[in-house]
Formats: sequence, structure tokens, C-alpha cells
Amino acid sequence: MDVMRKKAMKRCPWCLSDPLYIEYHDREWGVPVHDDRKWFEFLLLEGVQAGLSWFLILKKRDNYRRAYDGFDFEKIARYDEKKIARLLADPGLVRNLAKIRASVNNARAFIKIREEFGSFDNYIWPFVGNKPLRNCWTSIEQLPARTDLSDALSKDLVRRGFKFTGSTIIYAHMQATGMVNDHLVGCFRYKNVGKQKTS
Repeated sequence: MDVMRKKAMKRCPWCLSDPLYIEYHDREWGVPVHDDRKWFEFLLLEGVQAGLSWFLILKKRDNYRRAYDGFDFEKIARYDEKKIARLLADPGLVRNLAKIRASVNNARAFIKIREEFGSFDNYIWPFVGNKPLRNCWTSIEQLPARTDLSDALSKDLVRRGFKFTGSTIIYAHMQATGMVNDHLVGCFRYKNVGKQKTS
């Protein structure tokens, strides 16, 4: 894509502070997810982000991919205390013991959902009627931090044993994974984001 044309495109204002943020906005944010490893990646990263900025986590994402075996939830579910200690000592990660333990716990809960529903994808999409919800926000101030749907999904995840899955975290998760299209209507991604799918 021509660099000048790319710079001229209208985007959601939250992403404009850094090229890495713009790339994430343009290629991933709001794209419907249907791959279970990708679902787990976003769940893990959103949980780590609690109380921090998403941009900080985005910058550490490659470190997480390396340290967490490419977000292989089957491997993560088997992490022992030695592995948890190594993660806690890794300077490329957010070194928070509760969040690290939650990531292992959540991998185990994630596998249980797959066993019950066949895939995490089968479990989560019915919360939005199996297709992305398309909002019509014109300013960033209109975007909610949580909704009744994120409340319901959060409550169900907690019931199933997940940690760091409060409603605000889960709404951000729904936005990132395309369950809701929260691109502003003036953003160039608004009309086409739902037509794209992650691998």
C-alpha cells in the first residue's frame, strides 16, 4: 500500500500514537476470530493487560509468544512450578505471579470448554448470535467499557473457573476478536472488518 495513502486514511483515534498500534488496528482489531489458539492468545493477553495499557502488552506480545510456547494452551495447561518461576523471572513479561498463575489456570479451563463444546469458538460465538455485533459510534467517547453481554460472558467464564475475566476485560476481548465491531463509522476499517477472518 502506498505510504502516503496509508497515512491519509481515517482511523480510530486511539491507535494513532505509534506505528505498531496502527498496524494492529489496521490488520487485527475487530477481525472475527475462529481459531482456538488465537482465542486463547487474546484471553491470555487481555488478562495480563488488566490495570495496564494494551499498548504495553502489544509491545511485549512477541515475548509472550516465545515464553508461552506460541500460546499452545495444551502445553500451558501442563506448566509446573519451575516453569511458572521462569515466567516470573522473564524480563520480557509482566512479572505478576497472580496473572501468570491465572494464565495456566485459564488454559485448563479453556480445555474443559473445548471438551464440552468441541471448540472454544463453538462456545463463545453464540453469546452474540453467531455473528459480529455492529455498532455505530461516531466518537471514541461513545465506546462502552462494558455491556450486558460482556457481563453475561464474564459471569459464565468465572463460573467455569477463569481468572482475570471481569466484564471490562471481556468487553475489550470482544472488541479485539471481532465479536463486536467498535471501529468508528468514519474509520476506513468500519465497513470491511467483518468480511475478514483470522486464520
